[in-house]
Amino acid sequence: MAIYTEEEARKIMEKALSFSKADSCSISLTGSESGNIRYARNSVSTSGHRSNQSLGVQSSFGKKSGSATIDEFDDASLEKVVRRAEELAQLSPENPEFMQPLGSQTYDDAVTFVQATADVTPEFRAKVAESSITPASQNDVTAAGFLDDSTGFRALLNSNGLFAYNKSTDVDFTITMRTNDGTGSGWVTRDFNDITKFDPDEAAKTAVDKAVMSREAKAIEPGRYTVILEPAAGEELLGRMFGAFDARTADEGRSFMSSKDGEGTKMGQKIVDDRVHIWSDPRNTEVPTATWDGEGLPLKKMDWIENGIVKNLAYSRYWAEKQGKEAVPYPGNFIMAGGDSSLEEMIKNTKKGILVTRFWYIRSVDPQSLLFTGLTRDGTFYIENGEIRYPIKNFRFNESPIIMLNNLEELGKQVRVGGNLIPYMKIRDFSFTSLSDAV
Repeated sequence: MAIYTEEEARKIMEKALSFSKADSCSISLTGSESGNIRYARNSVSTSGHRSNQSLGVQSSFGKKSGSATIDEFDDASLEKVVRRAEELAQLSPENPEFMQPLGSQTYDDAVTFVQATADVTPEFRAKVAESSITPASQNDVTAAGFLDDSTGFRALLNSNGLFAYNKSTDVDFTITMRTNDGTGSGWVTRDFNDITKFDPDEAAKTAVDKAVMSREAKAIEPGRYTVILEPAAGEELLGRMFGAFDARTADEGRSFMSSKDGEGTKMGQKIVDDRVHIWSDPRNTEVPTATWDGEGLPLKKMDWIENGIVKNLAYSRYWAEKQGKEAVPYPGNFIMAGGDSSLEEMIKNTKKGILVTRFWYIRSVDPQSLLFTGLTRDGTFYIENGEIRYPIKNFRFNESPIIMLNNLEELGKQVRVGGNLIPYMKIRDFSFTSLSDAV
């Protein structure tokens, strides 16, 4: 097994550190056990298990650093990897942004590990595949899906007294359903720390229904439409906005968060609708993460946008010291406040609009305005007078999540997508620029 307890991990890392002759030394140790099943054309194609472990060493002499990794942990191997990191450090140029390793820190307890997920068996994975393939076959649809579950740990230890350890479980599932006449497509993604929250029958039914409903899509004119974005679609754009919460790129005038006059950042400025509240919380039980980042900085609950106003930006340790600020680690999750509306209510309240299942093939057009282009996919539907009227051909869009969040009409229930909590969103004047014949 590649999963070490906290005590076992500490013992291995302390042994490695004992061989260090450098000015400073940081040791990382990771391990994971994971299983998966993949199916396509309504038949299982692969089933696998992976077991990985790795120990990394960063040794530093002054501002010169070198790194090496190894996956054998006997004493001779541990000394070998430390010597190798030290040799590379001596050959390296000085890093002007070098920061000494952190000292000892205090962390909140994480809620990232669920025993039920660690206990997932190959038989369970086979049943998940069956719950997709059977309804697909019964509905003249072809299923292709992938389930991956994992248990892992990571730990940090350094010569300044820091030690951190976290154990976690994860489940990722995605399925695409295509009608056998080739004109309809449905798709679903699910991810959890806790496997007991995963309903494979619900996921398969949603994908089958989308595929059947999206057959023989009609073309409508591109333009600006009211859209209802399912959480997977919203996350594709919001996730790119979350990446802009970096103080350095903002201070250097390289991001949307740069002040328009070129002096400083948009911290404290109102940039989106009053209802937009985005925060991070490593101990949220729906989207838990480790309570420390890759350098060992503690992660705490933190607001990033509140009442539409930028409340915080992430500061690396180097940039914080240079700017005279406190370091603010980049979070492990983002949570956007939702509303009371169900998807059915949002559709019922829409006179004319488009329901979007997901976006894909998204590319940046202008980092300064966070303008992106991409395509709809796997189920796009025209809404009229409170009802879904018919499937429509896919669109190319040009849109910014900032403009999108200024055109909010309604917020719905939050759903976990990609480790974040994102609500259903109803947006006015979403810009579709051209049609795509892709299904």
